[in-house]
Amino acid sequence: MISVTDLRNGTKVEMDGGLWECLEYQHQKIGRGGAKVVAKFRNMETGSIVERTFNASEKLSDIFIDYKTLQYLYSDGDMFTFMDLETYDQPALHRDQIGEAARWLKPNIEVTVDYYREKALKVTLPNVVELEITETDPGVKGDTVSGGSKPATVETGATVAVPLFVETGTVIRVDTRTGEYLGRA
Repeated sequence: MISVTDLRNGTKVEMDGGLWECLEYQHQKIGRGGAKVVAKFRNMETGSIVERTFNASEKLSDIFIDYKTLQYLYSDGDMFTFMDLETYDQPALHRDQIGEAARWLKPNIEVTVDYYREKALKVTLPNVVELEITETDPGVKGDTVSGGSKPATVETGATVAVPLFVETGTVIRVDTRTGEYLGRA
């Protein structure tokens, strides 16, 4: 059990029958009354966000997350197969468990998976991945400085806005958190 005054961004707790991650917290001291803590939580299973107010003396049930490094192998429809680099087990995760990160997965990329009681909760990719462009409109001579952008499809099937001078076959760096083009690799 932890006190609500010990809440920090990223703290994971169990409350109301679910697993929650603290997104924001604010400690408020009221003039003559006691202190209170206002916290915003995200449900780690459904993704819903809730804001709760606690008295400073309340306690929450702390949970312990096991972080495993897995290597992505292949996908079969909505199922993605990974390999545990320590035990060589091959767990399969559904697209819903991976979320938007699934569009940046390419074979052999290493990801971090958060487990709670042997159940996968969250998949975290590296912040930057290198992907090859498989399809984009050809660049026109003179477009190298103009600063415009065009859509490009990368090897995973995702679409990224790239500068006009980037051509098919170029390997680019993409930020997996925002989906932005960072530069050529």
